[in-house]
Amino acid sequence: MADPTDASATRVAPPGPRAETARYDRARGRVVLDLDNGCTFAFPPRLVQGMESASEDQLAEIELLGAGYGLHWETLDVDISVPGLLAGIFGTHAYMAARAGRATSAAKAAAARANGSRGGRPRKTAHS
Repeated sequence: MADPTDASATRVAPPGPRAETARYDRARGRVVLDLDNGCTFAFPPRLVQGMESASEDQLAEIELLGAGYGLHWETLDVDISVPGLLAGIFGTHAYMAARAGRATSAAKAAAARANGSRGGRPRKTAHS
């Protein structure tokens, strides 16, 4: 009997590549997707929300969902879309914003030093 979730996913799924196979490559520390367009996409799982501290055994328990448009890790309770991964989206909007805020650069370091030389962040004043 056909899986109804696969049939319905193909009717409403966005156009674009989908995963035909997914596996965790222990030697390279990457999740590897073989896509239906012939390309291969690999990413370090530590980038994905909820997978930062997953064990290799947990990472190997990867399942394809919705005709290959989604990935699922049962023990980690993590689901992520293949189109999202291909677009560089590794979690929720808040998670991605927090990751971007942690990014360091020479410009960011220079701005922090300049702000510090001015006495740092201005103190909040109480309004009476």
